[in-house]
Amino acid sequence: MAKGVVGKTVESLGDYLKEQRTTAKLSLRQLAEQAGVSNPYLSQIERGLRKPSADVLQQIAKALRISAEQLYIRAGILSPEDTAGGSVELAVLADPALTERQKQSLLDVYSSFLALNATDDEPTDS
Repeated sequence: MAKGVVGKTVESLGDYLKEQRTTAKLSLRQLAEQAGVSNPYLSQIERGLRKPSADVLQQIAKALRISAEQLYIRAGILSPEDTAGGSVELAVLADPALTERQKQSLLDVYSSFLALNATDDEPTDS
Protein backbone atom coordinates (compact mmCIF):
# COMPACT_ATOMS: atom_id res chain seq x y z
CA MET A 1 0.00 0.00 0.00
CA ALA A 2 2.85 2.41 0.77
CA LYS A 3 4.21 1.85 -2.73
CA GLY A 4 0.90 3.07 -4.15
CA VAL A 5 1.17 6.28 -2.16
CA VAL A 6 4.74 6.86 -3.37
CA GLY A 7 3.65 6.15 -6.94
CA LYS A 8 0.84 8.69 -6.69
CA THR A 9 3.24 11.25 -5.20
CA VAL A 10 5.67 10.77 -8.07
CA GLU A 11 2.86 10.98 -10.66
CA SER A 12 1.59 14.14 -9.00
CA LEU A 13 5.11 15.57 -9.11
CA GLY A 14 5.43 14.68 -12.78
CA ASP A 15 2.10 16.30 -13.62
CA TYR A 16 3.09 19.40 -11.67
CA LEU A 17 6.47 19.64 -13.40
CA LYS A 18 4.90 19.25 -16.83
CA GLU A 19 2.38 21.96 -15.99
CA GLN A 20 5.14 24.30 -14.79
CA ARG A 21 7.23 23.55 -17.88
CA THR A 22 4.39 24.30 -20.28
CA THR A 23 3.51 27.46 -18.34
CA ALA A 24 7.16 28.55 -18.70
CA LYS A 25 6.85 27.79 -22.44
CA LEU A 26 9.80 25.41 -22.36
CA SER A 27 10.13 22.20 -24.31
CA LEU A 28 11.16 19.05 -22.50
CA ARG A 29 14.55 19.30 -24.20
CA GLN A 30 15.03 22.95 -23.17
CA LEU A 31 14.19 22.24 -19.53
CA ALA A 32 16.44 19.17 -19.46
CA GLU A 33 19.32 21.23 -20.83
CA GLN A 34 18.77 24.10 -18.39
CA ALA A 35 18.43 21.73 -15.42
CA GLY A 36 21.48 19.70 -16.42
CA VAL A 37 19.63 16.38 -16.69
CA SER A 38 19.10 14.10 -19.66
CA ASN A 39 16.02 14.46 -21.83
CA PRO A 40 14.89 10.82 -21.27
CA TYR A 41 15.36 11.13 -17.49
CA LEU A 42 13.25 14.30 -17.32
CA SER A 43 10.60 12.63 -19.46
CA GLN A 44 10.50 9.68 -17.04
CA ILE A 45 10.10 12.07 -14.10
CA GLU A 46 7.20 13.83 -15.81
CA ARG A 47 5.52 10.50 -16.57
CA GLY A 48 5.87 9.39 -12.96
CA LEU A 49 8.32 6.58 -13.71
CA ARG A 50 11.23 8.04 -11.70
CA LYS A 51 11.52 9.81 -8.37
CA PRO A 52 14.30 12.39 -8.62
CA SER A 53 16.73 13.20 -5.84
CA ALA A 54 16.54 16.46 -3.90
CA ASP A 55 19.53 17.77 -5.90
CA VAL A 56 17.81 17.10 -9.23
CA LEU A 57 14.62 18.73 -7.94
CA GLN A 58 16.64 21.76 -6.93
CA GLN A 59 18.18 21.99 -10.43
CA ILE A 60 14.74 21.68 -12.06
CA ALA A 61 13.28 24.30 -9.73
CA LYS A 62 16.09 26.69 -10.58
CA ALA A 63 15.56 26.15 -14.31
CA LEU A 64 11.81 26.71 -13.95
CA ARG A 65 12.35 29.63 -11.55
CA ILE A 66 10.04 28.11 -8.96
CA SER A 67 10.52 27.17 -5.32
CA ALA A 68 12.53 24.00 -4.69
CA GLU A 69 10.58 23.73 -1.45
CA GLN A 70 7.36 23.28 -3.47
CA LEU A 71 8.94 20.45 -5.42
CA TYR A 72 10.20 18.80 -2.22
CA ILE A 73 6.64 18.83 -0.89
CA ARG A 74 5.24 17.44 -4.15
CA ALA A 75 7.90 14.72 -4.16
CA GLY A 76 7.08 13.74 -0.58
CA ILE A 77 10.52 14.74 0.72
CA LEU A 78 8.97 17.41 2.96
CA SER A 79 5.52 17.74 4.41
CA PRO A 80 3.77 21.13 4.26
CA GLU A 81 4.12 21.45 8.05
CA ASP A 82 7.91 21.23 7.73
CA THR A 83 8.09 24.41 5.70
CA ALA A 84 6.94 26.78 8.44
CA GLY A 85 9.90 28.97 9.31
CA GLY A 86 13.44 27.87 8.53
CA SER A 87 13.38 24.11 8.69
CA VAL A 88 16.22 21.75 9.41
CA GLU A 89 15.09 19.59 6.51
CA LEU A 90 15.45 22.41 4.01
CA ALA A 91 18.90 23.30 5.32
CA VAL A 92 20.06 19.70 4.98
CA LEU A 93 18.57 19.31 1.51
CA ALA A 94 20.11 22.56 0.31
CA ASP A 95 23.63 21.79 1.55
CA PRO A 96 25.80 21.13 -1.51
CA ALA A 97 28.61 19.69 0.62
CA LEU A 98 26.53 16.62 1.52
CA THR A 99 25.87 13.58 -0.65
CA GLU A 100 22.31 12.35 -1.21
CA ARG A 101 22.97 9.43 1.13
CA GLN A 102 24.30 11.74 3.86
CA LYS A 103 21.29 14.02 3.47
CA GLN A 104 18.90 11.10 3.80
CA SER A 105 20.75 9.76 6.85
CA LEU A 106 20.63 13.15 8.58
CA LEU A 107 16.92 13.51 7.81
CA ASP A 108 16.24 10.01 9.15
CA VAL A 109 18.09 10.75 12.41
CA TYR A 110 16.33 14.11 12.77
CA SER A 111 12.91 12.50 12.19
CA SER A 112 13.65 9.83 14.78
CA PHE A 113 14.56 12.50 17.34
CA LEU A 114 11.32 14.35 16.63
CA ALA A 115 9.31 11.15 17.00
CA LEU A 116 11.11 10.29 20.24
CA ASN A 117 10.47 13.75 21.66
CA ALA A 118 6.82 13.59 20.66
CA THR A 119 6.37 10.34 22.63
CA ASP A 120 8.23 11.84 25.62
CA ASP A 121 5.85 14.80 25.65
CA GLU A 122 2.72 12.63 25.74
CA PRO A 123 1.06 12.48 29.18
CA THR A 124 1.15 9.09 30.89
CA ASP A 125 -1.77 7.59 32.77
CA SER A 126 0.06 6.62 35.98
